Amino acid sequence: MQKVVPAFRITDYKRSKAFYVEGMGFQIDWEHRFEPNFPVFVQITKDEMTIYLTEHTGDCETGGLIHLFVPNVDKWYDELKSKKDIHITEPPNDDLEGLRMMTVVDPDGNQLRICTRL
Repeated sequence: MQKVVPAFRITDYKRSKAFYVEGMGFQIDWEHRFEPNFPVFVQITKDEMTIYLTEHTGDCETGGLIHLFVPNVDKWYDELKSKKDIHITEPPNDDLEGLRMMTVVDPDGNQLRICTRL
């Protein structure tokens, strides 16, 4: 069970929703707004990995970095490389000892480092 839930700051929910749900394959667990047209706070999940996305300016800054550990990074790469809205900045590599990883960047510059332990 995941014990920590990272949060990414987003600036345009519609754009981020397209990236994470349609592009990356996450599903929306829930969305919260204090009032209509207020900033959104949302929880998304894929393969038992959960991330918060927030438009609230006081929660965190854009440009964060998280590591997602998956059984097979190359399978993720094969699924994502043909999607036009997914920006893979680093294809799978073994640059760090003991890890095979790739890097994907969301529309707000947040980095998802997708890793498989070797």
